[in-house]
Amino acid sequence: MTASPATAVDTPVEVRDTMRAAVLSKPGEIRIEQRPTPTPGPDEVLVEVAAVGVCGSDVHYYEHGRIGDFVVESPLVLGHEVSGRIVSVGAQVPRERIGQRVALEPGRSCRRCDQCVAGRYNLCRFMQFYGTPPVDGALADYVLAPSDLAFEIPASMTQETAALLEPLSVGIWACEKAGVTAGSSVLIAGAGPIGLVNVQVARALGATRIVVTDINRERLEVAAGLGATRTVLAGQQPGGPEFDCFIDCSGAAPAIDAGVRAVRPAGTVVLVGMGADVLTVPFGVVQQKELKLTGTFRYAHTWPTAIAMAEAGYVDLDALITSRFSLADTEKALQATSQPGQIKAVIVP
Repeated sequence: MTASPATAVDTPVEVRDTMRAAVLSKPGEIRIEQRPTPTPGPDEVLVEVAAVGVCGSDVHYYEHGRIGDFVVESPLVLGHEVSGRIVSVGAQVPRERIGQRVALEPGRSCRRCDQCVAGRYNLCRFMQFYGTPPVDGALADYVLAPSDLAFEIPASMTQETAALLEPLSVGIWACEKAGVTAGSSVLIAGAGPIGLVNVQVARALGATRIVVTDINRERLEVAAGLGATRTVLAGQQPGGPEFDCFIDCSGAAPAIDAGVRAVRPAGTVVLVGMGADVLTVPFGVVQQKELKLTGTFRYAHTWPTAIAMAEAGYVDLDALITSRFSLADTEKALQATSQPGQIKAVIVP
């Protein structure tokens, strides 16, 4: 489907005084509330939300009320995979931006700390990230964003695709950390949404051997359709020579153990999946093979690449979408991810 052109408007866009927001009031409970529509600050834009992807972290907050040290202590709006249309701008933002269709990078860094100055703004100690306590997310009719984190999307891109540029950025960052390049051999554990975008990014970067493991046969079939050269049920040996890199998108201790052992000497291990706070890793293997072992935390400087890859057709983000819900059915969307055959739910306010 081709979207309407991403052009600005000459006439004012109507902005309602109040908006709906899907609020996590306590674990297992979402309430639709009316809230005042926020007003953009000098360098902000107000975006009318068009689509929000449901992430595993949203589900985890909904079910458990926390992820590690991030604890939901007061009502919270979830959602950080978001696209929409700019409907109002602050005093320092050109009015020509009103009407632009945009994808939002959901993290607002301080831009002053040592990590930000070094370019690693994803590690900013003062990061404000949509849907991460205590910062409200995008499951609402409107959301505010810094103007430079609202990236205009091409006319050919749908709003649903634009919302999924966020998980695509996770895959781009993981593959960059792993050093994936032309001719690489890549082992990926986990065929959920993040594993599947890693498959596509690895293929786009020229990897010639992409093996994916998972416990779910249906998801492995999807991985094969998106570029995996081989799929293997978890617990079975991937076979063949050792891999240049291993990207874990499962967070499962057995998968991480097996993946580390399958990497060639001087290879790279990248941990992406959210697992237990403490894991047993075969450090003897890490030492003997001189493996590079790193985690990932979100991404940095990936949005232009993500837009270009999606526009050029190197990745198919729409292939991940298995269900759509209205804002009023946000709770159903959060519950849908555990149902058979589900990969990615999208909420369209």
